[in-house]
Amino acid sequence: MTSTIKDVSLDQAQGAVDAGRRRALELDLLMNVAVVDVGGNLKAFARMDGAWLGSIDISIKKARTARYFDMQTAELGPTVQPGQPLYHIEFSNGGLITFPGGIPLTLTDDTVIGAVGVSGSTVDNDQAVAEAAAEVIS
Repeated sequence: MTSTIKDVSLDQAQGAVDAGRRRALELDLLMNVAVVDVGGNLKAFARMDGAWLGSIDISIKKARTARYFDMQTAELGPTVQPGQPLYHIEFSNGGLITFPGGIPLTLTDDTVIGAVGVSGSTVDNDQAVAEAAAEVIS
């Protein structure tokens, strides 16, 4: 029996990174943009000149978190606070990031093919750049 798994292509992943980079330039930001495939593996990445080194790992973890749970990292944030049902989930899976900037990449039929994660500025800016990157896929 054969199954067909849809996955983000290298061209799609690079297109998302490029779109994120363009949006960051428009906003005068220095960002790290990561795209992971359907399995959560890094597919494409860019660190803009001068972007924070510490944000490299954060951008990749945001992308993986969005893929592992097939939801935006911003949606996970409220559920991981003290007293909430997913408190401390960010310590699982080798480390997750549960604040804005991670978005699943979906096809028009809502099939998830990967995710994008962005870090390097405020969470609002990270989210705006991630949205621009994700938009080129859908």
